[in-house]
Amino acid sequence: MISQDKAREIAREWIDAWNSHDLDSIMSHYSDEVELTSPNVVKLLGDEKGTVRGSDALRAYFEKGLAAFPDLRFELKEVFTGVSSIVLYYTRPNGHPCAELMVLNGEDKVEKVIANYDYSE
Repeated sequence: MISQDKAREIAREWIDAWNSHDLDSIMSHYSDEVELTSPNVVKLLGDEKGTVRGSDALRAYFEKGLAAFPDLRFELKEVFTGVSSIVLYYTRPNGHPCAELMVLNGEDKVEKVIANYDYSE
């Protein structure tokens, strides 16, 4: 079971990495075998399945996303814990909410992500 304190620590570090736009810092949170599924993968990469697999592909995807959104900044709202997962609930610069389910490995690295976004106007 992941403690609330540990979940908050991971979440804060993840948000700080994204807000710094430091790709190496962002990638330090993910395992080499990571799998990320997101509607943004469909939008940015044109991949209908919306899934990126492996750290090299994830790095390339994040690099493209950071270039496309130079003012990207997240604000953490809530963190939820599970047995081997956490959920980050945060907002994007436009104020729209996001939630990401992150399954962690034994080293607290993200090995699976399912991202969900509010795209309403």
